[in-house]
Amino acid sequence: MNADSAMGTSLWSDQDRQLMRRALDLAARGRFTAPPNPCVGCVIVRDGQIIGEGFHVRAGEGHAEVNAAAAAGGDIRGADVYVTLEPCSHYGRTPPCAELLIRGGVRSVTAAMGDPNPRVSGAGFRMLEQAGISTRCGLLREEAETLNRGFLKRMRTGLPYVRLKMGCSMDGRTALPDGTSKWITCAEARRDVQAMRAASSAILTTSATVLADNPSMNVRPAELPEEIRRIYPGEQVRQPLLALLDQHRRIPDEAAVLAPGREVLRFTAEPREGEIFYDAKREDALPAVFRELGARQINDVWIEAGARFAGSVISADLADEIILYLAPVFLGADARPLAGFAAPATLGAAPSYRIRETAAVGSDLRVIMERKSV
Repeated sequence: MNADSAMGTSLWSDQDRQLMRRALDLAARGRFTAPPNPCVGCVIVRDGQIIGEGFHVRAGEGHAEVNAAAAAGGDIRGADVYVTLEPCSHYGRTPPCAELLIRGGVRSVTAAMGDPNPRVSGAGFRMLEQAGISTRCGLLREEAETLNRGFLKRMRTGLPYVRLKMGCSMDGRTALPDGTSKWITCAEARRDVQAMRAASSAILTTSATVLADNPSMNVRPAELPEEIRRIYPGEQVRQPLLALLDQHRRIPDEAAVLAPGREVLRFTAEPREGEIFYDAKREDALPAVFRELGARQINDVWIEAGARFAGSVISADLADEIILYLAPVFLGADARPLAGFAAPATLGAAPSYRIRETAAVGSDLRVIMERKSV
């Protein structure tokens, strides 16, 4: 079969959909721990009853199929498998999941999507079919791809998925004329940002932001939303890499972002060992930063920075998503703007996005925008 072909809706029963939705729910539990691997969930069924389920927790540990088989006590003969990503076919830090399913004697495998990793990309399905196991692909594919946007983009392009976070008043201002900005957005919005940070592989900021605010730019488990804290003990939540654009090495060693134990990748015009060359005046400076992060297996980048850098990202069309928190206040014409870049010559030339989602977060409004081409 063509593993990436779209399957007619008539091929999927209500039970098929219910089981894959359960697998997707399980997969989502890995979003704070699994990267750089994808988030994957698996449900194993025999005679219409779930006998095992699992998800991939973190790189180097058991994949979703392995954990689901273990939950079934290792007895999966004659079972039907529902998994959100094509079972892997290669030896990495763990053995191939396709081989596990073949040895276990499963009857069928239904996947939400194929694996874009060139080391797999259909090979998992071929292994299964050659062993006489029925395979299907495409059930709830869109939901599965949404869950792994960063992994998919990195596999397909070598670049991470880039999210730009912004917060402002209703009239598009980020601070009073003197720079006062704590706090425009509400406490609930700040907790929401903590969850967004935690789901990212790297946080990107600039020396200008660090010098202005001395932020920590980290994930603080105690400040995560309660529903996340119930699932994940604090020590399980990853601390994203901090990608720091510090061209002139202006950030002092005592800055909060350079806390002991923090993994930091500094981009500077005078790189030392372990640092990366960065010259903001070069036309390809920002794309080069994202290429470097993609090469380091960074799936998702979360940007928090000032108006000038945000404007650079927007005007260069480098943000896959913009997450905007709107506070119900007005700061006036003299307050500081949201994004700093030159006005376009025409309205048609203005950077524009598609609004994908709006939601109330405490007293604020969260708007998620994405490229119209997405």
